[in-house]
Amino acid sequence: MTSISIQLATPEDTTRLGQDLALALRKGDLVTLSGDLGAGKSTLARGLIRTIADDHGYEVPSPTFTIVQSYPELRLPTSHVDLFRLASADEVDELGLDEALEDGAVVVEWPERAEGALSASSLKVTLVNDGDGRKALIEGEPAALARLQRSLGIREFLAKEGFATAERRYLLGDASARGYETIAMGEGHPFILMNSPYNPGGPVLRGGKTYMQIAHLSQSVNAFVALDSLLTSRGFTVPKIYAQDLNDGFLILENLGSDGILDGEGAPILERYEATVRLLAALHQHSWPRDIDLGKGISHHIHDFDRDAMMIEVELLSDWYVPRISGAALGPAQKAEFVAAWDKVFSQLNNTEKSLLLRDVHSPNILWRENENGINRVGLIDFQDAMIGPSAYDVASLIFDARVTIAPDIQDHLLGAYVDERRSADPGFDEALFRKAFAIMAAQRNAKILGIFVRLDERDGKSFYLKHLPRIRSYLDRVIVHPALAPVKQWCEKAGILSSEI
Repeated sequence: MTSISIQLATPEDTTRLGQDLALALRKGDLVTLSGDLGAGKSTLARGLIRTIADDHGYEVPSPTFTIVQSYPELRLPTSHVDLFRLASADEVDELGLDEALEDGAVVVEWPERAEGALSASSLKVTLVNDGDGRKALIEGEPAALARLQRSLGIREFLAKEGFATAERRYLLGDASARGYETIAMGEGHPFILMNSPYNPGGPVLRGGKTYMQIAHLSQSVNAFVALDSLLTSRGFTVPKIYAQDLNDGFLILENLGSDGILDGEGAPILERYEATVRLLAALHQHSWPRDIDLGKGISHHIHDFDRDAMMIEVELLSDWYVPRISGAALGPAQKAEFVAAWDKVFSQLNNTEKSLLLRDVHSPNILWRENENGINRVGLIDFQDAMIGPSAYDVASLIFDARVTIAPDIQDHLLGAYVDERRSADPGFDEALFRKAFAIMAAQRNAKILGIFVRLDERDGKSFYLKHLPRIRSYLDRVIVHPALAPVKQWCEKAGILSSEI
């Protein structure tokens, strides 16, 4: 069995190991902590729980007398168990640990007292004396160990870059394999750590390519680094990169803050949306290279948002959303009609304006900088999947924000602001052609998102996204009436999916 050995020279090192463990845990993980009295088990458990709580001063009382201390309110509900005073191993079944593992993680001190009555451990941590300090010996299930090794790799990266004693905290994970943390040194403003391991892309689907390759989704952190450099060079606000490890996929980034473009109730702030749409108008006036040199023989190619990429994305609608609401998968003839309808629509984009397409310009990826001026008030993140494609795409992504309802009158205002900005810079701007591309791209994106959110629920167990479906469906209903989308509208009407309830 693979094992990990970690030197812990001080109690602070033990606390930091608790942070590293916490950021590797998932629902269903059982962690056992073994060692003599005074070996540091409680220190380790306290560091772990406070990291999950995102609170350095979070109260973590010893469960010596209560046996189980539960924290159901945490991001990852956690139960802290001390079996030292367990009268009999038969009592383990009465502690409700299996139920706790269904919803979160369980950390058990003195697991030996259970005499084998515990469920199989995800990670077994043994603390032993080692000279003037301690040593942690860790064994476990391969998947859990791999997660821990990744987390420890982050700690090694931080140490190499001068952040050895940084306090790590979970920030967010998105719908991909990427994860983000805040890292703080003392009382200073925290930095952002991006954890973006190489993504092989899943099974081959067609033409020898995976979904990620067909859709031109980034598979490594190189894409973010390249686009970050490119956008910076053109005067747009993106996070500064302070340190990077391209091989392992680790970045230390500037923290642009947490102020976004929504108010405290989650409603859009018109001024901020308008500033963002005007930023897009400025971005679309630049010309953009296809290849970006990162040095040391590494480069990043910006792909075209081609027919195959557009099509495989809308096929998420036919392959996931349609079966969800109809109760049956499409037959070969229906699927062929679906593809043919979208082909007719996409063929109308051949002469539309192309520009850098950031791909996910919506409220979660836009940060507001109140003390800046002009386009510098808008900070951009999550642009690693950028392509060259219809400039209308990002405008549609913002105006039909997947995470917040944008009323039709605000949609019209924002689209008008974009058009005004483009016209003022270029009197020859073709508004009619742009509006047609806008409708097509809005339909394509919202069709894709309907399928993605159903897939996230059915395949990945992420039901959270289902609450957005009525909004996305209403967006699709609004844009599909454009004459350019007639073939798709006819198909959707025939399939009965435009106004169905999920």
